[in-house]
Amino acid sequence: MALTAAQVADQKQKAEEDMLGTVEHLGFAKSLFFGRFRGELLFPYPVLPADKAHVADEAAAKVRKFADEHIDAMRIDRESRIPDSVIQGLADLGVYKMTIPTEYGGMGFGQQQYLKTMEILGGHCASTAVFVNAHHSIGCRALVLFGTKKQQEKWLPGLLDGSKLCAFALTEPEAGSDAGNVQTTATPSTDGQSYTLSGTKHYITNGGVADILTVAARTPDGKGGSKVTCFLVTPDMPGFEVVEARADKCGIRGTATGKLRFTDMTVPAENVLGPVGKGLRVALTILDFGRVTFGASCTGHGKVCLTAMIAHAKSRKQFQQTLSEFQLVQKKVAWAAAHVYAMEAATTEAAAFIDQGHEDYMLETGMLKVFATEHLWTIVYDTMQVYGGKGYFTDQPVERWMRDARINTIGEGANEVLKSYLVAAAGCKAPGEYYKGLRDDLLGFKWNLAKISSGLGVASRLAVPALAETPTVPVKSPSLFGPARELAALTKRFGTTLPKVFMRLKTDEAFFNAQLVHERIADIAIDLYVTACVLARLDHEGPDDTAGRYFLELAFRRVEGNFRGLADNDDVACLAAAKAALA
Repeated sequence: MALTAAQVADQKQKAEEDMLGTVEHLGFAKSLFFGRFRGELLFPYPVLPADKAHVADEAAAKVRKFADEHIDAMRIDRESRIPDSVIQGLADLGVYKMTIPTEYGGMGFGQQQYLKTMEILGGHCASTAVFVNAHHSIGCRALVLFGTKKQQEKWLPGLLDGSKLCAFALTEPEAGSDAGNVQTTATPSTDGQSYTLSGTKHYITNGGVADILTVAARTPDGKGGSKVTCFLVTPDMPGFEVVEARADKCGIRGTATGKLRFTDMTVPAENVLGPVGKGLRVALTILDFGRVTFGASCTGHGKVCLTAMIAHAKSRKQFQQTLSEFQLVQKKVAWAAAHVYAMEAATTEAAAFIDQGHEDYMLETGMLKVFATEHLWTIVYDTMQVYGGKGYFTDQPVERWMRDARINTIGEGANEVLKSYLVAAAGCKAPGEYYKGLRDDLLGFKWNLAKISSGLGVASRLAVPALAETPTVPVKSPSLFGPARELAALTKRFGTTLPKVFMRLKTDEAFFNAQLVHERIADIAIDLYVTACVLARLDHEGPDDTAGRYFLELAFRRVEGNFRGLADNDDVACLAAAKAALA
């Protein structure tokens, strides 16, 4: 019997409620993949309370003064070492205790407060910024988040004054961005009182100089397999060996990047950090904090490049005019200004997610890391281009900035991996499962009323995307209403386009392997997220900032281009050429 119009309307409403129920427990970025815009999570733009802002600004000002007077970035790069005087000077300023809770003698800074200092260090000396980041964001943070009360009382007080440093030992010859492929083993003793660690770690920042290391190793899971577990390790444990304390490298040369070997090293069971077998969760959570710090460091680096680019363009004359009068130079300056503005906005929002206790911000931190590191690379490249031959020589900082920036797109998850496996795969997981379930129900003839209801509602939206609800972007400034409507329309389009992508690829396996599609999906999602952050910032600080407004134009054009690329592309020819070359 045919359904009445009232029944169809009722079933469509239930389908909408079903989808909304799926979305409302997700973070902002994941909701974009459903075509939803959870504006309450980004708006209003996050601002620190006056007392916290004052403390953070005061600390950052002291670090800036110390950096200007005592941190010689060119010397650090040349000698491949951060002087002891710099390490101690930062300790005297309290830098190493910023994120440690006050109950253990730390300053108890939130992420937004801490990142004010990291932005300054990132702009002054990348080596020093990475050194501090390794101690804090991927060092102390593991203890703060996952340590037991006993572990925190034992270890944290010793990490305040710079006399003891932290490191996070995850990367191995076979485990880089593929964190789950850790091969180092930790075999429990028969009495359960200890573990025997054996394996090798390399590319570990602070690895050769750290006093406390969080080490990821495989432990038996009781089912014939193994899972990753994290351990607190110290260099005085028998079997601990620093194979190489300071590897020579392209950039961030001042950091001590170490290679470590563990040979039948006994570690007490009380040194297990977090639950046994849950080491990947520990590692990935810690990396979220490190990725937000990337955003701050890249913002600082980008600001310094922009300042240098402008100064040189206004002083250098060619063809009877300054470089700043050439439109192609102006284009580079404008692009840099726009993306630095966006980096700062996205960093602030991601840090606020952490400070506010949100549970779901993994995609936002991954998106920020990809966005900030990729666009900083372009800014550094353009800075060198504006400088011309002068920037290529070592008496100028630009060539060092280029070498220092190059690691950013590789470290803490290569950007290609983050785009494919984190942003695209994780972002598409929930809507993919949702639509797959509906498809299976409709095609599998499971004809109960609830399934028919859900199927009809969503099927109608897929057949006629205009029926999908357009989200609201809650800006208050009238001059931003236009960009807000455009962002809302693109968000809706994203949500209604993905089901078509899923159906075109047909199977989970085909989607999993479609990395060229992943890249476009990720690039769309990243620009939508960052554009939302920029709108929130413009709405708060003033809608007439030309750099912020220009970013909106750039991002909207990129998103449109990536939408077109989902249906019209040269992927087949690209892969054929690659296979031929590889053969």
